[in-house]
Amino acid sequence: MIRTLAFIAGLLIAGVTARAAEIEAVSHVVIPVSDLARASSFYTEALAFVPGEAAGSSSVVLHLGREAIELVQRRGRPIPTDSRSNDRWFQHLAIVVSDIDRAYAMVQRTGAVSISTAPQKLPAWNPDAGGIRAVYFRDPDGHPLELIQYPAGKGEPRWQEKDRLFLGIDHTAISVGDTDVSLGFYRDRLGLRIAGKSENLGIEQQRLSAVPGAHVRITTLRSKIGPGIELLHYLIPRDGRPMPSDTGIDDLWSEEIALISGESSIREERLRDHDGHALHIIAGEEIPR
Repeated sequence: MIRTLAFIAGLLIAGVTARAAEIEAVSHVVIPVSDLARASSFYTEALAFVPGEAAGSSSVVLHLGREAIELVQRRGRPIPTDSRSNDRWFQHLAIVVSDIDRAYAMVQRTGAVSISTAPQKLPAWNPDAGGIRAVYFRDPDGHPLELIQYPAGKGEPRWQEKDRLFLGIDHTAISVGDTDVSLGFYRDRLGLRIAGKSENLGIEQQRLSAVPGAHVRITTLRSKIGPGIELLHYLIPRDGRPMPSDTGIDDLWSEEIALISGESSIREERLRDHDGHALHIIAGEEIPR
């Protein structure tokens, strides 16, 4: 019995400290939904996603520019109606647009539920984020989403294109309890690199996130390919609620980030970070088409 317990303890420690295979790409985000047809209609009609190959009777892959998401039918618990942007289960997609006012008017017409009071322009005193315009809202299941418009000189050059309204997905953002702890997982274990840092505060950030007094430490991580993973560490207020300890894959707040490993010896691995966010590591898989 003692040997058995010691063996299990060793596995648990190894799971926390061992470095996984270095991530080559952030493939896509899996979003659990209660009604696949309704969710598919929202993302295609409100946000101009384009259906790809059928992933099965209970899921569908949708594309926007170079990026993809997968909607999966689930029967778990709904997202709490009182969810806030600093709760640890918070996760959103940042969808880049060429005209945020026109794009936000479109999503409002198709039934999106607002989080932000209106699109916000981050102030010029913030050298990392100044001039960026953004707005938060929810899809029919309550998943938070962001529209973001980059000024010249910020973001990837392709985000300055004007031929389309909805351009692609820049990142998925997750609320975390401690940036340094999260870096130990995403940077040190998975090998993602830090691509940007910012501290956002002030009335614009409060109106954007609908969190009074919000002061957010933001760290963006990236792999070689795919959207970034943005860590949102709310320095103020500190009352964000933890991920429920019994969270399962069927619960609608349990989105999953699909990652591609460059090592063929890694077949498949499902992980949760220190805050409970789900990840799925696959070897050699391509981004769904």
